[in-house]
Amino acid sequence: MTRLWGLAPARFLASLLFILFLCRAATASDDGNWTIKHEAGRYNSVAQTPDDGTRKKLVAICGDKWDDGAICCDSDQIDALSTNLKRAESIISNCPACKYNFFNLFCTFTCSPDQSLFVNVTETQKANTGKLIVTELDNLWSDDYGKGFYNSCKDVKFGATGGKAMDFIGGGAKNYTSFLKFLGDTKPFGSPFQIDFPRPSSGDFTNMTASDPESKPCNSTDNAYRCACVDCPGSCPELPKIIEQEHCHVGALPCLSFAVIIIYCVLLLLLVAAVSGHVAYQKHSQRKSERLQLLQDAALSDDEDDEDEVRHARMLEKPQREYWINSKCDAAFSKLGLICARFPLITISASVVIVLVLSIGWINFAVETDPVRLWVSPSSAAATEKEFFDSNFGPFYRAEQAFLVNDSHPSGPGPVLSYETLAWWFDLERRVQRFRSMKEGVSLNNVCFNPTGEACVVQSVTGYFGGSFANVDPDTWQQDLRHCTEQPGSQECLPDFQQPLQKDMILGGWEKTDDVLDSEALITTWVVNNHPQGSREEAIAMDWEEMLKNLLKDAQRQAKQRGLRLSFSTEISLEQELNKSTNTDAKIIVVSYIIMFLYASLALGSTTLTVKSILHNPANAMVQSKFTLGVIGILIVLMSVSASVGLFSACGIKVTLIIAEVIPFLVLAVGVDNIFLIVHEFERVNLSHLDDSVELRISKALGRMGPSILLSASTETVAFALGAAVGMPAVKNFAAYAAGAVLVNALLQVTMFVSVLSLNQRRVESHRADCFPFIKVKGADAGSQSGGQYGYEEEGGLQKFIRRIYAPALLNRKVKVAIVVIFLGIFTAGLALLPTVALGLDQRIAFPTGSYLIPFFNDLDQYFNTGPPVYFVVRDLDVSQRLHQQELCGRYSTCHSFSLTNVLEQESKRSSISYITGSTASWIDDYFTWLNPTNENCCLEHGKPCFADRDPPWNITLHGMPEDGEFLHYLTKWLAAPTNEDCPFGGAAPYSTALVIHPNSTRNPIPASHFRTAHTPLRSQSDFIQAYASARRIATEVSATQNINVFPYSKFYIFFDQYASIVSLAGTLLGSAIAIIFFLTSLLLGSLATGLVVTITVIMILVAVIGTMALAHVSLNAISLVNLVIAVGIAVEFCAHIARAFQFPSSSVLARAPQGWRLQRSKDARAWASLVNVGGSVFSGITVTKFLGVAVLAFTRSKIFEIYYFRVWLALVVWAAGHALVFLPVALSLVGGEGYAEAETEGGIEEDLNSRRYRALLPEDGYDSDDY
Repeated sequence: MTRLWGLAPARFLASLLFILFLCRAATASDDGNWTIKHEAGRYNSVAQTPDDGTRKKLVAICGDKWDDGAICCDSDQIDALSTNLKRAESIISNCPACKYNFFNLFCTFTCSPDQSLFVNVTETQKANTGKLIVTELDNLWSDDYGKGFYNSCKDVKFGATGGKAMDFIGGGAKNYTSFLKFLGDTKPFGSPFQIDFPRPSSGDFTNMTASDPESKPCNSTDNAYRCACVDCPGSCPELPKIIEQEHCHVGALPCLSFAVIIIYCVLLLLLVAAVSGHVAYQKHSQRKSERLQLLQDAALSDDEDDEDEVRHARMLEKPQREYWINSKCDAAFSKLGLICARFPLITISASVVIVLVLSIGWINFAVETDPVRLWVSPSSAAATEKEFFDSNFGPFYRAEQAFLVNDSHPSGPGPVLSYETLAWWFDLERRVQRFRSMKEGVSLNNVCFNPTGEACVVQSVTGYFGGSFANVDPDTWQQDLRHCTEQPGSQECLPDFQQPLQKDMILGGWEKTDDVLDSEALITTWVVNNHPQGSREEAIAMDWEEMLKNLLKDAQRQAKQRGLRLSFSTEISLEQELNKSTNTDAKIIVVSYIIMFLYASLALGSTTLTVKSILHNPANAMVQSKFTLGVIGILIVLMSVSASVGLFSACGIKVTLIIAEVIPFLVLAVGVDNIFLIVHEFERVNLSHLDDSVELRISKALGRMGPSILLSASTETVAFALGAAVGMPAVKNFAAYAAGAVLVNALLQVTMFVSVLSLNQRRVESHRADCFPFIKVKGADAGSQSGGQYGYEEEGGLQKFIRRIYAPALLNRKVKVAIVVIFLGIFTAGLALLPTVALGLDQRIAFPTGSYLIPFFNDLDQYFNTGPPVYFVVRDLDVSQRLHQQELCGRYSTCHSFSLTNVLEQESKRSSISYITGSTASWIDDYFTWLNPTNENCCLEHGKPCFADRDPPWNITLHGMPEDGEFLHYLTKWLAAPTNEDCPFGGAAPYSTALVIHPNSTRNPIPASHFRTAHTPLRSQSDFIQAYASARRIATEVSATQNINVFPYSKFYIFFDQYASIVSLAGTLLGSAIAIIFFLTSLLLGSLATGLVVTITVIMILVAVIGTMALAHVSLNAISLVNLVIAVGIAVEFCAHIARAFQFPSSSVLARAPQGWRLQRSKDARAWASLVNVGGSVFSGITVTKFLGVAVLAFTRSKIFEIYYFRVWLALVVWAAGHALVFLPVALSLVGGEGYAEAETEGGIEEDLNSRRYRALLPEDGYDSDDY
């Protein structure tokens, strides 16, 4: 929405052109001899030599070419000519060539001694006095002069509107014939008779010769006629060429995509060649040994028996080398588990008290909903510049806009204009103006932007008809409308606020046929004053907007009855609809979390229950159930979230909607997995150490799983904490809350949860019912509580499937090759898709489905062909000094070639690159123009023009123009001067808020001012991002070349500032997190190789998620960046436990590895053991839990949740589970590090016997194949 002000174009056509200076010359002679061809003159006599006084007046107005020779006008005519040409001079004086050509045409027409050669009266009528008067004549001018005249004036700018002078002097003419026609057409406020400007080639003009004086081009080499750059593109210096960032492509593919695809194909071919060579070599070896086959078979048989025995014996030996960090961690967690299990009530109470203390911070709980404070760092350039602009120039206007579209056409939108539609639309706008708000009782006149004090700024087609339907003639309205769209500056087309209405702002869809009568949309914009946030004035404006919203909603129903569609938006609509979307999302999120809670609780309770045990004795189910344990585990997750929120709220860090929606999801993913791991490991310890006390069993279980939890929690906490270092509040606050929640959750799990687990085990062993521990179940088997016959003798179905089928099949040699090829292919595809991820966040997807704003934004994109305004703000520049004036101005001959105004004018000529269009509203140029004494009604002092008798006189070189105190004196007067038809250059309306003046300052009396222009229509997120980048570039270049401080500002910049750095920010953030993951995994696992495998797997997961974003049309913005940070944390959670189980294999599980594996393939055995040990927990504890929670999000009404959460999280769960459970074990079996022995607290023969006892409880499996 552009800033507008009322510029009443001087009604100069009423007298400017013809009324006075032709009043006598147009009186025909009584004898009918109106114009005698080839006579010396046409003024009823031959041309005469004027007296000195008349000659002096003629030369003063028409130039030195008239300083001798006879003329065909008298002193009175010259006075009238001078008076009226000066009216036009106020509009075109800044372009000497245009002024010269304009003056020359009318001076020649009025006073040339050869009038009879190019003027011919064609029609007369008798006046009341009996005399004949001219009613029509031909005025013949050459095509060359007409073209030169038009070209010299067509780009001249007029006043603060940034509009063209041609709109006023030529009715917006697009060529010289239309220009001359406008000048000669009979009109109430123009020529009193018809002057035709026929083309010399258009007819037979016998005895006539077209006037063909030399026209002055606007880029004349003569400085006396050369126009400024802003008024003449030919005078502009050539701007440096923009070196655009070239994006490398090979055909349609980005170079990165092409390169990774080629590399993958080459590697694939090499692999095929290697496999083929290996197969060929094996066949060759087989043929070579055929002659010795029988003998070798016999020998091999004996050797195999011995080898099997040795291999099996050695496979049962656990690794002897221990890793000291793991040993220390094991001992520490074992001791912690022992203490927590021995003093459960104290531990639980202390944990609850600590969480309650941290949660006190909830009293400072606050949600940040302001997008400005949410997406932009307070210290960023965009934020500081917005604050500077608002505090110095006032908040930007509030815009209310409506589109009326004809949707009744069978083939789509059709013409919307009709007499009946206009009648209804006029009535609707009248109601908008008349109605008052419910609370404050204010009307549009109380809140609107009214720069002239005469009328509100309402941009609508009704303005062409004076805002009254009575002016719409049912027979001629179409012609009238066409006329006004072609000549918006015509007096009869001006709205009440006296600003020409451009058709692009009030009509849409006419471009298809280039006929405004085929317009598919009517557009009306009400401009309302804005005020500081939270002020009384803002509340009043919002109250009126609420009334407008209700009125337009009712109008939507009326439009539908007419076969039309009305879409609209008010300033308050966006926030209201976003809040509605949030409320809708909240229900879906709650349902999602409830499903995850229920599943986790039920799945955890089924870890020790089998179908066989329940069938044997149903009473066992009441005892063995762990539903209460699962619920408490979930409560611990919520406690950790509460503690984190309380802690950071106390620190003054506000919660964002992203935090409220995402943190529980993240902590559930981490927390539930850890709970499953602890419980599953505790069940194994129950089997292998059933004679130990509960405290010792808890100690052993935590000793084994604690380091794994430490690995995942530490990497995730540090990775998230890195995000707190970035400036974007949405990411920064999320990272802080996430790091705190993950850390607190891990601490509660290894303390409070193990205490609850010990109490639960005591309940089980005392035969008490789950959920009702005060009830003792007498029918439960004693053996079932301590690993007896029907307690733990059967593995769960998932565990058995992994141990017997999945893990051995996955680690088959051929399968491993296929897995590597497939996942490298996925990685290649993800890399190839990286360059195609778009930037931005289409605001339409932030609204709930069915929001009335969605069709509005669709119409805005399709029909509104005007871009947002942009202000170039100049700071800390003393403009009262001549040098600095020249660094800013553009209309005067001594302005710097690359001044701010000139550069903006030049940039508008290459709008496809700069995204700048239209003229620049330069206050300093209009200020100096206001001082021009030819504008007799502008700057007045003591009853006469300010610079009338000044020495040196006012001039376009700025020589002698005001500086220092005098500059401020006149500047203050100018800013108080009204903008009206007497003086269209007054500064009150257009520039009253464009300058900051401190008249008493001795250092810099004008610390800030702005220069306004506009962007091109911006249709896509890419357009907005590129427009912002271009404005930044322009400001930077001007600042550097002129050595001044300039920055750009537009209302949308604050929302797109993030995209200037989001790619580098994402790279830095994710890269740092990955580096931390590599360091911590390598340190805690004791192996660079294993740490590298885990890090590469996390990278592959991340790349796969980003590739899916490209395919699913999920753009990169702050929301998706948060999701990528989450992806790193979830990926670590998936991978860390499997990697540690590989690096520190459980001896009891490792002993069950397939016997067919040879010693040199011990990595396969450890990979198998890692899957058997924790694979089930990873699948059931995190994969299924997250999948169920994410699946519910598919039912959300919010597009933003469907796109940025459902799509991304579903991809995350699928890819993380796939890589962790499929690729990671294979990669570890191939290139994983050397393993370490478990750090056993007991060790020795007793530990070995306990392990054998566990193995004895499991049935033997015959793994005989060498394929494993």
